[in-house]
Amino acid sequence: MKLDLRTALQQEILTGDGAMGTYLYQMGFPVGISYEELNLLRPETVADVHRRYFEAGARLIETNTFSANREKLSKYGLEGDVEAINRAGVELARKAVGNDAYVVGAIGSIRAGKRKNVRTVDVEDSLREQISVLLDSPVDGLLLETFYDLEELQLALRIIRNMSSLPVICQFANEGTGSTQDGVPLHEAFLRLQDDGADVIGFNCRVGPNGILRSLEKLAPLAGVPFSAFPNAGLPDYVDGHYTYAATPQYFAESAMRFADLGARIIGGCCGTTPEHIAAVAKALQGYVPAAPGTTVPAQGVRVIEPAPAMPAPPASKPSLLEIVKQRKTVIVELDPPRDLDIEKFMQGSKALQDAHVDAITMADNSLAVTRMSNLALGYLVQDKLGARPLIHIACRDRNMIGTQSHLMGLHALGIDHVLAVTGDPAKFGDLPGSSSVYDLTSFEIIRMIKQLNEGIAFSGKPLKQKANFVVGAAFNPNVKHLDKAVQRLERKIEAGADYIMTQPVYDAKLIEQIYEATQHLNVPIFIGIAPLASGGNAEYLHNEVPGIRLSDEVRARMDGLKGPEGRAMGVEIAKELLDAAMPYFNGIYLMTPFLAYEMCVDLTKYVWEKSNRHDFHLYPLSK
Repeated sequence: MKLDLRTALQQEILTGDGAMGTYLYQMGFPVGISYEELNLLRPETVADVHRRYFEAGARLIETNTFSANREKLSKYGLEGDVEAINRAGVELARKAVGNDAYVVGAIGSIRAGKRKNVRTVDVEDSLREQISVLLDSPVDGLLLETFYDLEELQLALRIIRNMSSLPVICQFANEGTGSTQDGVPLHEAFLRLQDDGADVIGFNCRVGPNGILRSLEKLAPLAGVPFSAFPNAGLPDYVDGHYTYAATPQYFAESAMRFADLGARIIGGCCGTTPEHIAAVAKALQGYVPAAPGTTVPAQGVRVIEPAPAMPAPPASKPSLLEIVKQRKTVIVELDPPRDLDIEKFMQGSKALQDAHVDAITMADNSLAVTRMSNLALGYLVQDKLGARPLIHIACRDRNMIGTQSHLMGLHALGIDHVLAVTGDPAKFGDLPGSSSVYDLTSFEIIRMIKQLNEGIAFSGKPLKQKANFVVGAAFNPNVKHLDKAVQRLERKIEAGADYIMTQPVYDAKLIEQIYEATQHLNVPIFIGIAPLASGGNAEYLHNEVPGIRLSDEVRARMDGLKGPEGRAMGVEIAKELLDAAMPYFNGIYLMTPFLAYEMCVDLTKYVWEKSNRHDFHLYPLSK
């Protein structure tokens, strides 16, 4: 008679199964489909995979339900099939192996490392729905796998514990670092999961055997709670149009013994593994007598390794904009990077602005999805050649998480520490409409991740040897119908870690006052956006075609039909009137240069300094 799963884990090592998704890919099913839907469309194929793993020696079989939650299935229009797919997943696994193996319901992370891309209430609802279906099916336990953050894993575990006492296996995706992606040391994360009722805690995916071994070696054993290990078959390679994995079955067999010595009681495989890998693991573990959970083979000498504390970043050589804006009027001027390879006019403009004593020159990141020269490169030139402070925009659109962190690390190395996090206009509206919009991160997430670098923690959760000291700005569009709702969104950006705010251009003096009234409770400085108009055509284009910009009827009428010097002169005149309206309320001024006509913003910057010297604007809190 088969022992219940908890008892079995105290007495023996169970060989888990291997990959489902990558194995189906090897069988000819393409990337980009829902492999879980195959429970309904190709049940005989899914059952055959389960059977192959069982025949290879696996005695713990995962259901093909890893992404069978409402949030993930909605990408395929399958959100209404959560119950059918999960029930079919359990039925197929159970019929394939009978009562001779343990069947556990597989549940994957919904956020998958992007910590705030789905609201917590939606994560909870999706997890609860899937868990309820699996618990109402004949499973021997549940497997929570490929979770990056402790927060989400604890959420799932607590939902289960409020509904059932079935065994639960909890597994992180980790690359051998000493902490989870949300910054919790692994030994602390394991202790918290043990307190919440986890029966087994371990790792799967992300890395091969060596990476998971490194993670296990950093952990002290937990009394009564065994470990689990489901590594990938090494790193994937793309050869002749197909993904392949390098780790051999023999290598897996050797690694399985090391996992067992470190206290693992369930050992299987994840991406890239096959029945051959599992057969090698099962054979290697035959006759292995495990120590009691919570102990290890003495020769292994397990120890807890704390990550070395990150060294603080070198102090900034001059006060930050946050310090300056508390004391006086502060001017940031945006100068667009060129669309070609000639930077002469850009550098001339930067020099003129620096001579006008602007506090920072800010550069957009391919604004409006139009390809421009790298603002990182130009930011460095402005800083190095002119001594000006660069403020670099970072758009979520153009880089995945790897590229974004790499970009930020480069900024840190160059000593550029002021950034503005923006979502970025979709690529299809730019000059290369066939290019992809990445959007791995939202503007909220990128703010959080940048501030995480300030704590000395990489996006992956890996500790860094030094802390960054980025001052992070957020964008605010007040040109909306419901200003109160826009402010609520702004409050969320501040909660995420935004240090200051830069607004879209405003062309209405009454709106400037309304912005002040709506934001005076906020504890971060706001740089009010003012963009001088260059012509009547420029005014109509901005009003009618550019997202987030609205001009008043009065401004459009004054600009109507004007071109050339007359248009620019009127644009500066209107901008000075807006400055008159803004300066009593806001210390932060954000000027945007049209068409590299930097003389206009030089004039406006000088106007701010003249007005500041003639008048006392400190009628309102200086934090504004």
